[in-house]
Amino acid sequence: MIIIAEFCQNHNGDFELLKEMLYAAKESGADYAKIQTIFADMLSYRERFETGIVKNGIEMAIKRPYKDEYERLKKLELSMERQAEFVELCKSIDIKPLTTVFTRDSISLIKTAGFEEIKIASYDCSSMPLLKDVKESFNKIFVSTGATNDDEIEAASKLLDGSDFSFLHCVSQYPTPLNEYHLSRMNYLGTLCNKVGWSDHSLVERDGIFGTLASIYYGAEIIERHFTILPANKTKDGPVSIRPEHVVELKQFSELSKEEMREILKNTFPNYQSTLGNAKRALSEIELKNRDYYRTRFASKMSNGNTYYNWEYI
Repeated sequence: MIIIAEFCQNHNGDFELLKEMLYAAKESGADYAKIQTIFADMLSYRERFETGIVKNGIEMAIKRPYKDEYERLKKLELSMERQAEFVELCKSIDIKPLTTVFTRDSISLIKTAGFEEIKIASYDCSSMPLLKDVKESFNKIFVSTGATNDDEIEAASKLLDGSDFSFLHCVSQYPTPLNEYHLSRMNYLGTLCNKVGWSDHSLVERDGIFGTLASIYYGAEIIERHFTILPANKTKDGPVSIRPEHVVELKQFSELSKEEMREILKNTFPNYQSTLGNAKRALSEIELKNRDYYRTRFASKMSNGNTYYNWEYI
């Protein structure tokens, strides 16, 4: 089983802290160390998210003002020079470096930094131009499938056919309640890709790693989880982030027989079957609102001053 330690925003823009997390992830048994290639200038301004949209007391679009988000992201940036250094550090301690690409014009920068494998976030699973570009550029591709319709996932599978790609089941609700896992979707996704996994955003303080253990029992070959060495309240992603001891536990659990796994789940998480949910389902209202915001959150900059999203020119 493969474990991806997702550092995401947990480094707070501090490269020394990122290095500490990297070493801790390696020591605890993680197979991949992952960052995100995000720069504040990639953020796109969309008026409806400045104040949000509420109709008849119902939230139709979330509120996420551009200026606040820009300033938050600016503090988290890792220069491409730092990202290249991250790649070399990973190689020096024998853990695989990984990053998430959010715009098509970032691909060449990521390649130059030395990344050989790439992650596609859920909201870009249906971006055919982006998927086409990464297929041409990277040896291995991990694609999350949260907030994505089945026809879009199937189209992505057809486009990526012939490459080494994996789908990670994901529910784009943060945090994700255990009864919203729908782990049975991994059976469906497994028919469309080389390997299937689970990208978990459950609340650690409330749910521990019980849901992640259940996903391994139900066939996840890849686990992606946010990872930290800080107290949970020190970063935005802290509450959904696991720690080194959790990685050790996940690795040990993955090496057990199915019978041993089931016995542990029965004793520690008697309601583990509630994580199965439905293999085919409509997206929830929360996922649809998140899809609306995040799907065009970032845009590439063109030389003429215009921008383009991963789907279309604007």
